[in-house]
Amino acid sequence: MTQVLELQFATADGKTTTLTIDAPKPNISVAEIQQAMETIVAKNVFAGQAGALSAIKGARLVDRQVTEFDVATE
Repeated sequence: MTQVLELQFATADGKTTTLTIDAPKPNISVAEIQQAMETIVAKNVFAGQAGALSAIKGARLVDRQVTEFDVATE
């Protein structure tokens, strides 16, 4: 099973952008996530086409299970 942590932010242009972190540390707490997100916004770490990240919108931990089938022919 694969996990990703999705951090959702509002941008200066009123849009939403999501930063995705692969394989977050096990048992990460809400407080740790919030602190990291507040730091990202306060330090203006990222900016994109929709402008700087201006506020925290939410976060979620996504579990995904992938099953691969070997169907290739040679």
